[in-house]
Amino acid sequence: MLRENVVGRLVSRSLHILDGNLAQIGNMPQIEAYGLAHEQIERHLVHGLAVGTDMPESIDMRADDLEYMIAYQIGALQALAAYSDVKVTHLKPHGALNNMAAENSDYAMAIGRAIKTVDRSIIYVALAGSEMEKAGRTLGLRVAREGFCDRQYEDDGNLTSRKIQGSVIKDPVVATKQVVEMVLNNRIRSRNGKTISCTVDTLCLHGDEPTAIAVAKSVREGLVKAGVKLVPLTEMALD
Repeated sequence: MLRENVVGRLVSRSLHILDGNLAQIGNMPQIEAYGLAHEQIERHLVHGLAVGTDMPESIDMRADDLEYMIAYQIGALQALAAYSDVKVTHLKPHGALNNMAAENSDYAMAIGRAIKTVDRSIIYVALAGSEMEKAGRTLGLRVAREGFCDRQYEDDGNLTSRKIQGSVIKDPVVATKQVVEMVLNNRIRSRNGKTISCTVDTLCLHGDEPTAIAVAKSVREGLVKAGVKLVPLTEMALD
């Protein structure tokens, strides 16, 4: 089924859970996907969320084929969003594709070229310090550097594989500490204890974890207490 992710949006010392992504449209039977996508867009409007998209989770294809597939899906979502008189504002690769594009420059550039060709106003949401961030800068796109509330990091700044026990942070206190450190001090501590420099513009929290609501509340409260202002991604001054 179509999955809705709750995504936090950060600016300067600020964060807001205002935007949502529509995920895995391309992995569903077409007729079912179209109807559910429109339904999700309408739900986003009810809750005052900006509309964005997650690209398919798993891939094994040439970079040019990936580029055309993403361009096609952006166009499809834009068409459905037009029925609700809203714009698609941001794009984030999902799951395995996100992990691959973070390290594979060809995939990262393919995603960026698709955005630039279809609608260069769309914000490229990219793991901070990744090949995706570099690709977005190279192509002259607006880039939102992403940090994760509920995931551990490796020493190179990439996310720890979900196959490793403890890679998903379920403790609200631990998640809040990581996020506040990330936002206020521009650094993350890897699972091995290494300090990584990291400037983020947006935060991701996975809504499919049973602890997601508790983590979201704790992170929000921690940031507000630390003096963080909450704003939507679309109001940020992104490069």
